[in-house]
Amino acid sequence: MEKRILGKTGLEVSLLGYGGFHLIEIPADEARELLNYYLDNGGNYIETAASYGDGESEKKIGSLVVNKREEIILASKTGIRDAAGAMAEIDRSLKNLQTDYLDIIFMHGVTKEEDLEQILSPGGAFEAAKKAKRMGKVKHIGITSHGQPDTLIEALKTDNFEVMMTHFNYFDRFNFPKLENELLTLIQEKNIGTICMKPLADGFLWRSVEKAFRYVFSLPIDMVVTGMNTMDMLKKDIQIVTEYNPMTDSEKESLFANAEELGNYICRQCECCAVSDEMGGDLKEVFKIEGYYDRQMYDGKPRNPADYALRDRLRHWFGNKEMAERLYRGLSLDAVDLLKKVDSFKPCPYGLPIKDKLEMVDYKLGDSIVLQ
Repeated sequence: MEKRILGKTGLEVSLLGYGGFHLIEIPADEARELLNYYLDNGGNYIETAASYGDGESEKKIGSLVVNKREEIILASKTGIRDAAGAMAEIDRSLKNLQTDYLDIIFMHGVTKEEDLEQILSPGGAFEAAKKAKRMGKVKHIGITSHGQPDTLIEALKTDNFEVMMTHFNYFDRFNFPKLENELLTLIQEKNIGTICMKPLADGFLWRSVEKAFRYVFSLPIDMVVTGMNTMDMLKKDIQIVTEYNPMTDSEKESLFANAEELGNYICRQCECCAVSDEMGGDLKEVFKIEGYYDRQMYDGKPRNPADYALRDRLRHWFGNKEMAERLYRGLSLDAVDLLKKVDSFKPCPYGLPIKDKLEMVDYKLGDSIVLQ
């Protein structure tokens, strides 16, 4: 399996990392079988979190780690914001994982500005991480985030973190454009270890597994971490990572144009806006905020119950709804303004029904008296 260097940490990691969340769904003996198969086939990075099953994931991994510690780059996460609580959680993770050190401890789920302030303030969790590093309990300090990456970008500018993990995939590329347009540039400049999670967009891209993995493997990232809770799934993912060829730019453009999950509703934030040079930027901003709001998941189209339930579960998954509402209120031209100013819209190169989509944005974010 291909190995890459994890930024400034110098750690050599397998391109496919093993995420431990879904291990809570299966018995311990099956978890060990999967993890052993992963290691035997060239993988070397296993990651979990104290909160995954309240330590259950860590304990299942620990039963393997105790005998194979030197084969594994091991990471866990703490979501505690104060130093005392974070140190206690780090110690519990070490006990659960049956090891005396972690290669990486992540400050977990740092999405809001106040989260970052709490972590970095005196008495915050970062103090515990630094102390644990001095004591040899952890080797490197990282940070994870979800959704709009503004807070993550500010965190990485402090130079406190050696590794970062967030979601990259060809669906959220268009819902959170800063992920690839700004964040990837920053982490390359600072040589920060870059871990991709959610390559299947929380399972939304389940029909397009090979394309989804191939896309993220082709990004300037160091590793892709995913959860695998069946042998068939694990073998398939290992096959994909060992056989993939990087996507060309033309292949990416074809994917963006034809992916069924993007269809004729997701705004590609392209340079061919369908209104005019004068108002095209306003149109793109309206649709960008819709992406922040609910990942453009709700489009008013009838679907079978399973598809509807998945979309409904994932649309507010990252908790950016209030941020989107605030940003929308600050627009100089919102969806209703654009509908009033433009009699007809030029055809969108991706087939988006611009008028219908603006009406849907107003339904979601405007003053319409409709419960969401």
